[in-house]
Amino acid sequence: MSTPNIPPVRTESSLSFTQGLLLGQLSIVLILGAFIKFFIFGDPPSPDVTAALRATERRSRTLAHKRSLLSLRSTAQRQPSQPLLNKKRSSVLRNPPPLTTGTILSKTYYNVDSHQPESLDWFNVLIAQTIAQFRSDAQHDDAILTSLTKALNGSSRPDFLDEIKVTEISLGEDFPIFSNCRVIPVDEDGLSLGTGRGGDRDQGRLQARMDVDLSDFITLALETKLLLNYPQPLVAVLPVALAVSVVRFSGTLSISFIPGSPTNATTLAFSFLDDYRLDLSIRSLVGSRSRLQDVPKIAQLVEARLHTWFDERCVEPRFQQIELPSLWPRKKNTRGGDDTVSEPASISRAKGKEMERDLREEARREVEAEARAKADMERIEQEGLRWRRRARGEEYAMPGSMPGLNMNIT
Repeated sequence: MSTPNIPPVRTESSLSFTQGLLLGQLSIVLILGAFIKFFIFGDPPSPDVTAALRATERRSRTLAHKRSLLSLRSTAQRQPSQPLLNKKRSSVLRNPPPLTTGTILSKTYYNVDSHQPESLDWFNVLIAQTIAQFRSDAQHDDAILTSLTKALNGSSRPDFLDEIKVTEISLGEDFPIFSNCRVIPVDEDGLSLGTGRGGDRDQGRLQARMDVDLSDFITLALETKLLLNYPQPLVAVLPVALAVSVVRFSGTLSISFIPGSPTNATTLAFSFLDDYRLDLSIRSLVGSRSRLQDVPKIAQLVEARLHTWFDERCVEPRFQQIELPSLWPRKKNTRGGDDTVSEPASISRAKGKEMERDLREEARREVEAEARAKADMERIEQEGLRWRRRARGEEYAMPGSMPGLNMNIT
């Protein structure tokens, strides 16, 4: 007797749809929580570690630039140079002897190998006065506030940002201190020529290097709104407030003159070496009702962006150039003397406006007087002509004749 074949019961090894959905939602929540905890609210690295990493990166970039310059020089030396066409000079102006870096150093009694670094106390006082005047001018007419607002809301502002408002500006109270100034010879690319290389020094130029240290609290605070314009405009709006403060800056400043030519003016070039340190304090506030304060990731992004902006503009091998005016004395630039009395700028401006107003009033009165005199002259001439022009046959009275006696001229 055969028994019927009963199919075996299949055990479901997979979870049900509801359990899988719950597990997926839980995984998303865990990943999102881990992202918020470690990526947004994670503890940033210490300032010393961050500064060391940035200094190492800048140093490697500088060394790579130097290696590329040396390779380009070796290639250029192999190629024959074409003779330059010299223009004929006037024989009136005396031709001075060739001036080299070694000649300048010998005539100024400066030995770059043994001269001690100099203090710059007088220069610190001069810079402090300049900065103090700049701060006073900024407080007077809000020029810096207007300029910053116009620059921040220019054409470069992205579409996802609303109007940027400046809520706080603090230009600080202290002044930078320059010290340890030394003069070194460099080549045309700004690379140091080292010591004991007299022949190469004559072909380069001189560069002054000085240490700079600033401990202050310079603050710029902004507020704006992040706009979400997808899938339609203004889907969501997120208020954001940001305050950036420069706490300390220390580095090495290099200054040199780049000689001019008949077509180009002499320029002053300055840059900072790659060993600088810039400490920032960044505060942030995101949201309207439920606010997130001092998000570490926002501070890291802003700080990295500011360092990149500074490196791309005035950290070697990049530098800034300032065109210098002509130093020949000119009459239009002369100020002071016995014929002028020094007065405060505000009083001088007020007197200048008053004199200008008086001159305009006097000129107006002179024009009116000339117009009246011209009108009177024209009237007198017209009346004289009218009395002199008489028709033929008109009776005239003879002066001295008897009354009633008239002469008829025909």
